[in-house]
Amino acid sequence: MKKIFLYATALLLSSVAFTSCNDDKDELTDSRLTNYVVLEVQGDDFVAWPLGTEYVDEGCKATLAGEDASSRLIVDGEVDSNEVGFYQITYSAVNDDGFPISATRTVCVYDPNSTVDISGQYDVDMNASIYLNNGKTYADRAAYYGNTTQCTGITFEQFLPGIFYCSDLFGGWYAQIRGYGAGYAMTAYVSVDDEGNVELLDSYTPSWGDSLDYIEDSTYDFDTKTINITLSYAGQIFMNPVMKWVAPLEE
Repeated sequence: MKKIFLYATALLLSSVAFTSCNDDKDELTDSRLTNYVVLEVQGDDFVAWPLGTEYVDEGCKATLAGEDASSRLIVDGEVDSNEVGFYQITYSAVNDDGFPISATRTVCVYDPNSTVDISGQYDVDMNASIYLNNGKTYADRAAYYGNTTQCTGITFEQFLPGIFYCSDLFGGWYAQIRGYGAGYAMTAYVSVDDEGNVELLDSYTPSWGDSLDYIEDSTYDFDTKTINITLSYAGQIFMNPVMKWVAPLEE
């Protein structure tokens, strides 16, 4: 999930029902036209919002067969403008025949005053990184599976001030050590504050279609340019990847 963009969709569908009758002939017995509510998100689908500024949503316009349908509109979700993170505002409505439709806006609250920059390419410290389920290091497990001796090329890229996109928060565990390929990397957005505290904002692994349970006690050392993550995945897998900066991002 390199970028977050969600789209509102307006649909008009015709539904025709057919039944069978005598003499082995099909006859049209019922037909109807249903109009879906049309939702138009006002403003952008993705909004970057400065920390500490009260969030004011631009709303969503709802129409049905060209007429105002704002009374049908349901808005769900809130934005805490005092907390860095991703928030979703969902707009939904149902037409006369019970068919629903929805649209979503994503709001990212960020600190515009943040000067933290951890962008770059990272290699995994194979001897410091631990697969916590059995206490073995990444180096031990790599030797066991025989797929790789070093996890490399993990990237952190600034998305907004203080917020970074990571190409694999697993530190190459599945994509490289297990040899499953890039689709099994845990892409993620994290925030890093001035004290080096790392917080998970969002995560996603494409091939499995799910995300991390959480990260905790995770830090960035500005002196050594090392990020230390403790994570939980699928309710039963725990890892502690340690990644060290090796180079700036390639242009």
